[in-house]
Amino acid sequence: MHNPTTSQLGVVAPGIRVPPAARGLYAIEYREVFRLVAPPEQLWAGMERVERFEEWWGWLRDLRLEGPGLSAGSVLSGVISPPLPYRMRVRVVVQECIRPKVIGAAIHGDLEGEARLVFDPEGDGTRASVAWTIEMMQRSMRLAAVVAAPLLRWGHDRVVESTVAEFDRHVGHDNS
Repeated sequence: MHNPTTSQLGVVAPGIRVPPAARGLYAIEYREVFRLVAPPEQLWAGMERVERFEEWWGWLRDLRLEGPGLSAGSVLSGVISPPLPYRMRVRVVVQECIRPKVIGAAIHGDLEGEARLVFDPEGDGTRASVAWTIEMMQRSMRLAAVVAAPLLRWGHDRVVESTVAEFDRHVGHDNS
């Protein structure tokens, strides 16, 4: 089950305030709420299955985990390949990790920014609040942002939608 709400600017989630400089032409600010079928504990267990991410998400390549799993200080590195002709190398540094509630991270590489995920129980399932601000660092992406911002946003939103749908399908319905 997937029911997004609307995106907003400014404060993108508790604990994440968008710096004014990042609100420019090269940044994507995103905030959504998704309703997932599984409870937070089951979703968290799915997120700890990092070795399955590339199998679940066709847009993710070369994923590596440095550190003891999903915990503060761990680093996930990989390549994002959205449905547009560009690829981004990123490092996600887990800064905050409170099981099964919150993950906060810094993003580095071809994207720079912050992200936060909060799970709240809701009925038999979970309300998942996601928020991030990322700035595109690649010269080609910055050029594309000038001439094709709606297309870049479309690519971003397709990656998010497919990620949530596949995660819910694999973890929410307890499929391997």
